[in-house]
Amino acid sequence: MSEATLEHINLTVADVSATAQVLIDLFDWHIRWQGDAIHGGHSIHVGGESSYLALYSRGELKERQADTYNELFGLNHIAVVVDDIHATEQKVLAAGFKTYSHASYEPGQRFYFDDSYGLEIEVVSYR
Repeated sequence: MSEATLEHINLTVADVSATAQVLIDLFDWHIRWQGDAIHGGHSIHVGGESSYLALYSRGELKERQADTYNELFGLNHIAVVVDDIHATEQKVLAAGFKTYSHASYEPGQRFYFDDSYGLEIEVVSYR
């Protein structure tokens, strides 16, 4: 039996179009599907060939809790693996985001940034 792989995560965001565009620009992803979704919302599926984020919004959002690590099923961050962490960080900085929590560790390197709506994204490289 082969190892199971993660196909997608469905994530509620403030602006599906803006969040999708950031992910496309920074990670060279593409829109796999978009359209009307459950409860009168709209979804954009953005990612690569084997996995994606299903971004969802319907307006009327509650504010995010300050510390999701104390919230049942809280989303703490998403992580994206890249080949060239330095080139990716330059794209993130050029897009106007601030990077933080840089670390080199076994087996790779990482940094974090928050998108315009507070989604924390970890960027990792194992090269």
